[in-house]
Amino acid sequence: MKISSFSKSYGNRTVLRFPDLELPDGCITAVIGPNGSGKSTLARVLAGIERSDQKCPLLTTLSVGYMPQKSYAFRMSVARNLALNGSDTRRREKLLRGLQIDALARQSARRLSGGETAKMALARLLMRDYELLILDEPTAAMDVESTLAAEALLSDYCRDTGAGILLVTHSLQQARRIAQHLLFLHRGELREQGAASQLLSSPGTEELRRFLEFYGI
Repeated sequence: MKISSFSKSYGNRTVLRFPDLELPDGCITAVIGPNGSGKSTLARVLAGIERSDQKCPLLTTLSVGYMPQKSYAFRMSVARNLALNGSDTRRREKLLRGLQIDALARQSARRLSGGETAKMALARLLMRDYELLILDEPTAAMDVESTLAAEALLSDYCRDTGAGILLVTHSLQQARRIAQHLLFLHRGELREQGAASQLLSSPGTEELRRFLEFYGI
């Protein structure tokens, strides 16, 4: 997947400058960095939710699925929420079971907790095959068991569909568990990118080294 260089500004303040970059296909790329480094901005611009300063869509030839930080639910049952994005009932049941919300299938989605809503939103997204998934902290509201279940489903999705996944995460342990590639943002710039295992064990910049040390990696 090729991304052309772009920038994103709000008023006179530029919050993200991103270079020309080619990401490996068919793998999970984790995006890490301190708060305010531009991770969510990167996700929104690539997903087409916001325009870059260059005013042009960046991924026009790809089918892209996007899950924002704040999950949302439509005013219908959990099962019907999933059906909005695909009609494969076997796939729906597998996702509901995998995320342990099958008992809630007939319940109104508006009555779910925050973690349950996040699981439903992820399951709804995974009902369709995309070439690229862009996920912004998809498991932040989930407990440990649900997070591990979600990670397993994402790895399966990547393997079964050949899709690339761009995963914005605050969890370095999550990046270590499931990502093959890594992007490190710092102060609105891409400072490092490469194999996740290598960068997490041998950072090439002082900024990444300090970031990893702060989180005990």
